[in-house]
Amino acid sequence: MSEAAPQPIAPAPALPIGEQILLYGELAALSALAWLYLVRMPMTPQDLGSLGARMLSALPPQWADLWLTFMMWAVMMVAMMLPSASPMVMAYARIASARGGHPALRVWLFAFGYLAIWTLFSAAATVIQFALMHWSLISNARITTRLDGAAILAGVGLYQLTPLKNMCLGRCQSPIGFFMTNWRDGAAGAFRMGLAHGTFCVGCCWMLMALLFVAGAMNLAWVAAITVFVLLEKATPWGRALANVSGVVFIACAVALAFHR
Repeated sequence: MSEAAPQPIAPAPALPIGEQILLYGELAALSALAWLYLVRMPMTPQDLGSLGARMLSALPPQWADLWLTFMMWAVMMVAMMLPSASPMVMAYARIASARGGHPALRVWLFAFGYLAIWTLFSAAATVIQFALMHWSLISNARITTRLDGAAILAGVGLYQLTPLKNMCLGRCQSPIGFFMTNWRDGAAGAFRMGLAHGTFCVGCCWMLMALLFVAGAMNLAWVAAITVFVLLEKATPWGRALANVSGVVFIACAVALAFHR
């Protein structure tokens, strides 16, 4: 039996101001906790305290390093991407509230589905980072040669100009358009829509994360700068213009870096 077509989305009234403040406050608190983790980031099992040290001491040192690196990427994605997803989460909350039931549960299932995709991305980034370390292409989570850095900048710049980037960015910029074509009812539907939105978001932003290998994945100034850039791309009317302009700028920086003496 074929799956039922998504139901049409009717205009949803704005959430009461108290519910808006509560939801934005919860999203902000989760982002703030992620940033606090990054600021106090544990670099060794001992940095996690006695309990964390005992848990990771049972693992081989390389596996403990792998876990800490994965945690760095996973928490970093929460800190970087949740702010830009807030308009989509709020739009879902409006629609879910208008349809009744238990909207709070579904709102968080939608958010967790979104973060689940970025957690999978974090696992892939961790594997890539360790592979680059094994090949001596990075040191301290940073590219070691100027030409490799230029290649990453050029790759990011070119991707910013591609139709795939524009398509994914468009889906991230238009909450109503996204829900009109992807709506699914119920708790499972909320989680699936979060997965779908996260997939488009990864398609929009994955190459920007490669910039962290140029500046250093633990460089919080760059993490903050990319966070602000992604927010401006996704939540402002001039997002596509920013993507195109930044693409040209990244390519120019790649050329300058490659020929710098």
